[in-house]
Amino acid sequence: MAEETEKPAAVEAPPKPKAASASADTGMGRKFRRAGSPPRRGKKLRNLLKNQQSKISKHESVPLKKALASLKSMKRVKFDETVEIHMKLGVDSSNADQSVRGSVPLPHGIGKTVRIVVFCQGEDVVKAKEAGADFAGSNEIIDRIQKEGWLDFDVALASQGMMGQVSRLGKVLGPRGLMPTPKAGTVIPTNGDIAAAIKEFKAGKVEYRADKGGCVHAGVGKLSFDDDKLAENIQAFVEQVRAAKPSNVKGNYIESITVSATMSPGIRVSV
Repeated sequence: MAEETEKPAAVEAPPKPKAASASADTGMGRKFRRAGSPPRRGKKLRNLLKNQQSKISKHESVPLKKALASLKSMKRVKFDETVEIHMKLGVDSSNADQSVRGSVPLPHGIGKTVRIVVFCQGEDVVKAKEAGADFAGSNEIIDRIQKEGWLDFDVALASQGMMGQVSRLGKVLGPRGLMPTPKAGTVIPTNGDIAAAIKEFKAGKVEYRADKGGCVHAGVGKLSFDDDKLAENIQAFVEQVRAAKPSNVKGNYIESITVSATMSPGIRVSV
């Protein structure tokens, strides 16, 4: 009779690893967050945000003064928040004929110190520094940006004669919205007044540009500003964008306007 062969014992499959969670135990009683996951909001903050959102959702849009009053009532941080405006325009930004870009001097400034660099040469360097420019020069500044990646400024102005050299910085300044352009008023004509241009931007001249989705975003002041000053800044900004409507845009140009503060939800304003 043939000997019976022993069957090998069944091998248990290894346990499946548990799916990683946003918060996992290290085995020492402490938990760590997975990289890229936000910290868990506390109950008090969750309730506060829920109440704020419920107040806003009651009205589809509100008058500007009421929206500003609501922003101030929702303040929950110690620093002076920036008040922002967000406009949805009925334009196709992929069409060059429908690009919306420019600058507007706000009546009451933006409540922020603006660092300005001016690309110029000769006597214009002295004029620029006397007018309040933080940095002024030509090739030495261009080389510093190219070689050192120096970008410690908020606005870049350039004289018309320097644009041939400044164009080398297009790949560096362009994506950051710092490239001087005539449409934004940051290229000073040959016989233009450099001092006047610098003083306008120092006082609170704001640049704007429609993004790929046809939206314009800008800071228009600080939450500590009086309601009247914020309202005048916002109205000046809206009117400037309205005046920049491309001639070939049909239908509704300004689709919506929303105001918000740095740490608050947006409130839709009656157009």
